[in-house]
Amino acid sequence: MMKVVILCGGLGSRLAEETKLIPKPMVKIGKKPIIDHVINIYKHHGFKKFILATGYKSKIIEKHYANKKNISCVYTGKKTLTGGRLLRLKRFFGKNEDFLLTYSDGLTNHNLNKVVKFHKSHKKIATLTSVKPPARFGELKMNGNRVKSFKEKPQLQNDWINGGFFVFNAKIFDYISGDDVMLEREPLQILTRTKNLMAYKHYGFWQCMDTMRDKELLLRLMREKKAPWLKLKKK
Repeated sequence: MMKVVILCGGLGSRLAEETKLIPKPMVKIGKKPIIDHVINIYKHHGFKKFILATGYKSKIIEKHYANKKNISCVYTGKKTLTGGRLLRLKRFFGKNEDFLLTYSDGLTNHNLNKVVKFHKSHKKIATLTSVKPPARFGELKMNGNRVKSFKEKPQLQNDWINGGFFVFNAKIFDYISGDDVMLEREPLQILTRTKNLMAYKHYGFWQCMDTMRDKELLLRLMREKKAPWLKLKKK
């Protein structure tokens, strides 16, 4: 079974009301931290082995999962960028091994097994999930399902964006040089130019928790029993 990497090390500065005391992945949506919701989405689709790349206030996350089988917390530095965090996990993967990766603050209702099947069928290094939520994130221009342009957080967005929920081949490590590399910049841009980045188009629900406004939206969906990530279809 494929391993799942979850990036959990950021400062969460745009959610400072919460993250002064706890790391962003531990901010609760209902009775559970948002990272529990993320993990449960993967578990629903049969993925059972998780590697959490921690950083800011890592001890809180480590304590939460101290007795959880198949969930490993790996400290990847306090100031390490997303690509660097992934590179620090290289030892956990074999040559040409495929694995999944996502952020610790995004929720969705799409079928992750379909993303894996899509990735394997195209035999590229990377696949991301593209979504069309309110704009703020990495904009993609598409040629069918192949990404032909990738811009992280441009001024204006009106098309598909990066929703995370990646599938990578271990060759991705060849494109990351150190802690100061942001996964969403040079590595994905180079993969785009070499036609090695695919996008699985998700037309359903996707929402990240980037701000307090986002958190309140997710909480409202739960209160109204309309949370799509809790109503996943059978795999």
